[in-house]
Amino acid sequence: MLNAGKVVKKKAMKEACAVLIAEDNATVRKLLSSQLATLGFDVVATASTGREACALYNKFKPGLVIMDIKMPEMDGIEAARLMTSSMPVPIILITGHSSDALVDRAIESGVSAYLLKPITKKNLVPAIRLAFARHSEFRTLKEEVNDLKQALETRKLVERAKGILMKRLNLSEEEAFKILQSRSQQENKKLKDIAEIVITASELL
Repeated sequence: MLNAGKVVKKKAMKEACAVLIAEDNATVRKLLSSQLATLGFDVVATASTGREACALYNKFKPGLVIMDIKMPEMDGIEAARLMTSSMPVPIILITGHSSDALVDRAIESGVSAYLLKPITKKNLVPAIRLAFARHSEFRTLKEEVNDLKQALETRKLVERAKGILMKRLNLSEEEAFKILQSRSQQENKKLKDIAEIVITASELL
């Protein structure tokens, strides 16, 4: 059986050997650093505040950011918004819980995935894989619209449409996106338009 860590390496290492951790709890920072090291990632910097995270992000230009939502000076979502405005990158948000409002705000700021506390290697691996998959999808959306704000707005619609397809057709997130992408190409329409069709159809049923 293929080790989960090896899967992460194969899919992500070429893009993200350098990682930035932003977490105000020193114990959690140390735990994350250790777990990431065993997966083959290189933690190039750690931060304890949102502002420090943004400064280190601009300095090291990491390929992956793992960041707590609650930090002094600036929360993780606001820090993510500032980071993605200059150079979009896979960002994993550490949170104790998730809500629809939090998800919407996180999507709009460019966050790629969530990591629920307590953090273990078991939930870290799928979070990393999901972050890279969603970031890849975002690059596809970005190719359709040059404006970052429009791309983030489109991503929000696509996430809703994927959720609908996943629930109704029992698909994985990757499969749902491929269906949207395929229909977009077949009908020569933007992914945003296809997502809106799926959402509207779902509301009528």
